[in-house]
Amino acid sequence: MISKNQVKHIQQLHSKKYREENALFIIEGIKIVTEFLNSDQYKITEILALPEFISVNKNVMLEKNILFTEINDEELKKISAQQSPNQVLAIVQSPSLDSNRINTQEELCLFLDDIRDPGNLGTIIRIADWFGVKQVFCSQHCTELYNPKTLQATMGAVLRVQVTYTTFDDLFATNKNTPIYGAILNGENIYTKKLTKGIIVIGNEAKGISDAVLRHITTPITIPSATINGSESLNAANACAIICSEFHRQLNYN
Repeated sequence: MISKNQVKHIQQLHSKKYREENALFIIEGIKIVTEFLNSDQYKITEILALPEFISVNKNVMLEKNILFTEINDEELKKISAQQSPNQVLAIVQSPSLDSNRINTQEELCLFLDDIRDPGNLGTIIRIADWFGVKQVFCSQHCTELYNPKTLQATMGAVLRVQVTYTTFDDLFATNKNTPIYGAILNGENIYTKKLTKGIIVIGNEAKGISDAVLRHITTPITIPSATINGSESLNAANACAIICSEFHRQLNYN
């Protein structure tokens, strides 16, 4: 049984302001909650779930001293942001996303310049995880990592990719000798350009890479389109997937 105060508290966590004030966020669904439950990266403060989820995961929750409440379908629908909730919702403490670790250490990493769509951000983090990119840097105006839509789109990849919010100037200050690749329409063909480890910049969905970041790009790159096509550009997450795939191919299979 869930109390009215609990329902109100969880419903308010769907608001960014309330999440930030309480340093909490929510995750939903069997897959992502199970991954968080089996990881020590984040502290789960409470789990609210249907009997079948509790039956399977009760020992882990008891071992980790996690508060859990058995609820029914109707109660889950009241607190969920999803149209079809999947057995469980968890409340998690949100650590700071500011970090002193902004040296890429000769790794391949991403800098997201003002990505605004939560689904795009989450998908990009999932793409980074797939291709072994361990660090994703976000500009201060990027959408919030702890938005439920962002977390859902990561499908648990947020546990394996370090996400840091920083300015490009701070990132560049400690990586002045690092190649900076910028995804722009008139860049060099990624399929013919020799690619190395560095920072890949993905720009805003509508405006692309900002002028402040564009001036630091050392290697403009582009995904060549078919000779005849009617599309002006690719979705930011789709473009990121193609670019990361080609970097992965050249760095690991050439």
